[in-house]
Amino acid sequence: MKTTSRSVRRLRRSLNPIRLGGAIFILLVMVLTLLVPILAIPDPLTQDIANRLQPIGYPGHLLGTDRFGRDMLSRLLFGARVELVVALGATAVALVIGVTLGMLGGFLGALTETLTMRTVDVILAFPPIVLALLIVTIYGPGVSTLIITMGILFSPRFARLTYGQVVTVKHLEYVEAARVFGNSPLRTMLTVVLPNVSAPIIVQLPLTLATSILLESGLSYLGLGVVPPTPSWGLMVADGQRDMIANASLVALPSAVIVATILAFGLLGDILRDWLDPRRGMASNL
Repeated sequence: MKTTSRSVRRLRRSLNPIRLGGAIFILLVMVLTLLVPILAIPDPLTQDIANRLQPIGYPGHLLGTDRFGRDMLSRLLFGARVELVVALGATAVALVIGVTLGMLGGFLGALTETLTMRTVDVILAFPPIVLALLIVTIYGPGVSTLIITMGILFSPRFARLTYGQVVTVKHLEYVEAARVFGNSPLRTMLTVVLPNVSAPIIVQLPLTLATSILLESGLSYLGLGVVPPTPSWGLMVADGQRDMIANASLVALPSAVIVATILAFGLLGDILRDWLDPRRGMASNL
């Protein structure tokens, strides 16, 4: 009970109006993403040339329409589904690959450490955007390609983070005790080491989600991400810039949503950092 009470107090200390606003924004985006199929909004792919380039507030189209008469609100909401699917998928792939490499390299050491960490170094040697462009160009654009590509690109951040944490704790008393009691290396890593190094890994998750959304938007803007006519925020910016003079909201709306979502995930990372690290939580309120 005392541990739970302290955890709740740390969570309260980690919150402020700006951070809380970011968390609420992310929650709102996720809820709307789940509810969008049943919301009373137009189909995001339906074209209405007679009502193209309508401004914000136009009857029947709350946020206006694009150059093909497609509803902007509908495309933003359905685009959010794509962004979250890609971001969550890429982060999950990066988490599994990175934590596995970091755990093996940090705990087993010797040749395993050399192989895993040099693999990470090879991935880090390539600029992320260049490697992403290369892979997508070879295998073609699409959601699955984006998830795998970005998962590989972001795995080093989890690998290095996990490796550093494991090296720090693997010689502590509770880990040595697990070995003495006959636990196998795999069991020790999964049941003893991993739970005690998970806090910084959890903090890294929203930051990777934010970076995934940014990279996906950039690739879609270049035509190497989500395949049209599937809605995507980056693709909406690319399409909207052709008619930016006639209707600036075509670029402003998806750009604003991208920026707001990335900032919100960053704020969520700050909340988790201060919540899971009591020292930072106390320092931030001094």
